[in-house]
Amino acid sequence: MSRISATRAVRLVAKREITTRLHTRSFVVSTAVLLLLLIGYVALEAFLAGSTATTKVALTGQAQGIAQQLQLAGKAGGRTIEVVTVPTEQDGLAEVRSGDVDALVSGSASRLRVAAKSTVDQQLQRALDGIVQQQVLDAQLSAADLDPVSVHQAVSAAHVEVQPLEARDPHAGQKLVVGVVVAVLLYLSIITYGMLVAQGVVEEKSSRVVELLLSTVRPWHLLLGKVLGLGLVGLTQLAILAAAGLVAALATGVLASISGIAASAVVWGVVWYLLGFLLYAMIYGAAGSLVSRQEDTQSVVAPVNIALVIGFIAGLNLITQSADSTATKVVSLIPLLSPILMPARIATGSASPWEIVTSVVLTTALIALVTWLGARIYRNGVLRVGSRLKLSEALRG
Repeated sequence: MSRISATRAVRLVAKREITTRLHTRSFVVSTAVLLLLLIGYVALEAFLAGSTATTKVALTGQAQGIAQQLQLAGKAGGRTIEVVTVPTEQDGLAEVRSGDVDALVSGSASRLRVAAKSTVDQQLQRALDGIVQQQVLDAQLSAADLDPVSVHQAVSAAHVEVQPLEARDPHAGQKLVVGVVVAVLLYLSIITYGMLVAQGVVEEKSSRVVELLLSTVRPWHLLLGKVLGLGLVGLTQLAILAAAGLVAALATGVLASISGIAASAVVWGVVWYLLGFLLYAMIYGAAGSLVSRQEDTQSVVAPVNIALVIGFIAGLNLITQSADSTATKVVSLIPLLSPILMPARIATGSASPWEIVTSVVLTTALIALVTWLGARIYRNGVLRVGSRLKLSEALRG
């Protein structure tokens, strides 16, 4: 049987993988589950953002006189304090227990009491402490025959001189969330579809289908077609998740202020997914060619999975602590980890242009090396059935 051209062979194998995988139940179910998790996470962020920005407080008795002071104190701390009045302390306690209000404030302005269901919000407590302290101070000043208004004006006019070395990014928290979400999605996509490459190689090898395929296509073309096909399936799923996540985030207002950055993060995520998947898929495919049974697949890909998991966890911890620290920069430049960590750093705005270029160059160079080694291992191991083939033998063959 004559061999077909390289381009046609790769295209046919890739098309077969795409057609087969896109119609599988596992692809539909996994995409639906990830969509629900992603949209649920966005909804949770929107809920937390709204709930933490507003505190509802009930006032009763003499404490009703501090309503304006309490609202001004909350505003100064970046918090909206909604004030309601209740006729009696018992009514207020009932509303606290039912969750209708976050706290009940009673007593006089100089001796306030606050009741909460479990714990008192720290910002609310600081605001109430400030009101009580001001009342006590006013009483002391009056006793000393001093004008409280004049003293407060003098105190308010005194400020420490702040000299920031760098401008504070008001959207740093949102950027970090985007970066972490991108890193998690890339990690899940690369490890999931990389494993599918290894399992597909073993399946074809154990069923002897590969022997028929290799009568018309070269081993290298078969591996490349499989990698490209599964890579496009993974990219399709990633695109669905990214589009749904962006729409949900913009609809809920979670990323309204950094919509441009979020869209840029999606673009960079696609670029790094392609680089990362090509890198790891070749490794997974070569590893899969060393065994002939699905039960043995985990044993040959375990070192790759362990390195990827450890690197992902360590890198993510570094990014959440400080995205521009020296340790984070070094780890994100390691080619095996760059496809996951560099797009996260780009989203946070901590990656400089030279770091991005360097990581792309290093990752591309490693892809070239891994592709050459992977093709050699695959060629020498894909037709070997029986016991597990040693890596040294596959490289020598």
